[in-house]
Amino acid sequence: MADPRKRRQVGTPSPGKAPAQEDPAARAAMENLAKEMERRIEQQRAPADARAQMKRLKGEQARLQEDLERKEAALREREPELSRELAPEGTPKGDWRERLKRALSKTRERWTSGPGSVFLGRGPVGTPEVGRLEEALLAADVGPQVTARLVALAKERLKRHELADAAALQALVQQEIVRLMSRGQPPPVGLEAQSPARPLVILFVGVNGSGKTTTIGKLAALYRDAGKKVLLAAGDTFRAAAAEQLGLWAQRTGADLFSKAPGSDPSAVLYQAVQKAIAAGHDLVLCDTAGRLHTKANLMEELKKIKRVLGKVLPGAPHETWLVLDGNTGHNAIRQAREFHEALGLTGIVVTKLDGTARGGMIVGIVNEFDVPIRYVGLGESVEDLRPFEPRAFAESLFA
Repeated sequence: MADPRKRRQVGTPSPGKAPAQEDPAARAAMENLAKEMERRIEQQRAPADARAQMKRLKGEQARLQEDLERKEAALREREPELSRELAPEGTPKGDWRERLKRALSKTRERWTSGPGSVFLGRGPVGTPEVGRLEEALLAADVGPQVTARLVALAKERLKRHELADAAALQALVQQEIVRLMSRGQPPPVGLEAQSPARPLVILFVGVNGSGKTTTIGKLAALYRDAGKKVLLAAGDTFRAAAAEQLGLWAQRTGADLFSKAPGSDPSAVLYQAVQKAIAAGHDLVLCDTAGRLHTKANLMEELKKIKRVLGKVLPGAPHETWLVLDGNTGHNAIRQAREFHEALGLTGIVVTKLDGTARGGMIVGIVNEFDVPIRYVGLGESVEDLRPFEPRAFAESLFA
């Protein structure tokens, strides 16, 4: 029988002896296990931390966006003031023709520099000068059709000995431009003592950044000054700031505003806007739409739907469909005009940012090709810088 004094509990040190050394492998295993548990705990915390951080970032982004929109709104409020501050000295506010000449200075340089110096020459005009005329017109963005017509006229006059010198050549080109631009040129719409329809519904279309919303605001000021009761319809429901921008113009001009929440169906918004205008006795409804690329078929179909819907609430509406074109567009303006005209049947064009562009000649080609008149032109940022188009003043400014 074993001596009970020799029996010990496993792991219990003998009295009077130091504890046994821990197994290094076991200690390492325990440490690794602890690290693994900490890692898993951190992994469980990570998604919650990421969500919180994302929420904070979104909140910060929203605050920055609101701040940006407030600053943009404040800047838009100061547009007339800033335009007056930046206006060249010595240009009377009401001297429209002088302002037009100044605005078209870069376009005029293109007309009269390089091949265009043919207009500034002296002595008789012959076949070489007519060849330079063709180069000058193409460089001035008037388009191949107008160029071919003017060159053919010059050759005909040359054969009949009716083209004595550069001055006669310039007069020929200027007279023909006036004739082309005056073709079917109607009086300014909306400023008549009595509009043909009440309310008169004008639909504004164009690509992104062409200046539709600002143009509508300036026209509202023009119509309000003429004593018209105007409703601004915020059909651009894609860009949240568009309705706010129209609202600022409504406050500034004394026009009324109809808008719905961002993301609303634009056709429904404009339908209800015209209903309101009929009930409230407005003279004009200016319908804004979201900017869209003319190459996007689905977006062009949306415009067709808007036009059909407007015709249902008021027969004949929209009475006018105007394309807003950026004056800096150049040759692509022809394609824009073609796509919008084929889809909607344009009745007018508003050219913005004509000041400072060297491509003002492009509007000659557009009018010639589509028989769609230029209704208004914009020469700057202030309300006073949007005026009805005058063909003769425009042609004279190209060579002044």
